[in-house]
Amino acid sequence: MQPDEFDRDARTVVLDRLRTALDDRPKPAPVRRTYRRERPAGLDVAGRFAERVADYEATVLHVDDARDLLRGTNELLRAAGVTRLVVPPGRRLDWLTRVGAELVVDSPALTQEEIGEIDAVATGCALAIAETGTIVLDTGPDQGRRVLTLLPDYHLCVVRVDQIVGTVPEAVARLDPRRPQTWISGPSATSDIELERVEGVHGPRTLHVVVIG
Repeated sequence: MQPDEFDRDARTVVLDRLRTALDDRPKPAPVRRTYRRERPAGLDVAGRFAERVADYEATVLHVDDARDLLRGTNELLRAAGVTRLVVPPGRRLDWLTRVGAELVVDSPALTQEEIGEIDAVATGCALAIAETGTIVLDTGPDQGRRVLTLLPDYHLCVVRVDQIVGTVPEAVARLDPRRPQTWISGPSATSDIELERVEGVHGPRTLHVVVIG
């Protein structure tokens, strides 16, 4: 490293050297950003979203009223053997106090080890994407901190119909890029080792989605 480079950080030095090395190369053509930013006409976003989520081997429950919401959620939790459920603090998921599982409200005092010992987590979402079956969380009031959806083995995510957008560009346009985002497409899974699907490697192995409305 030259003496005058000691006053600059390593990232700046490396990038400057790359620019110098590429100065005599042809400049790349501008990237065309003519993405489709609006949903296709007539798209049933809730129906398409449910189809795509099911493709990922996740379960979707679509409910229209509070009675069906409670009954359906109880059935999902019971079928999954969930007895304890961690939830973000606040009032948006208050109705979960009426389901048949012990609720643990998250707080700074709750350690990662304690979160990992809880059966399941329940959250809302920032939005969902119909074409890809993706749920996006951005640590909003009904979502909590990111670690909540990484450690428990089961994730129950509540999605309102008015939160479902058609396409990824439509979702990006609505999201705040300054907020930390987690994009979830089905249960955690990988096929990196000998193309064998393994679930639960870096997050919940079971995803249940409740669509309201």
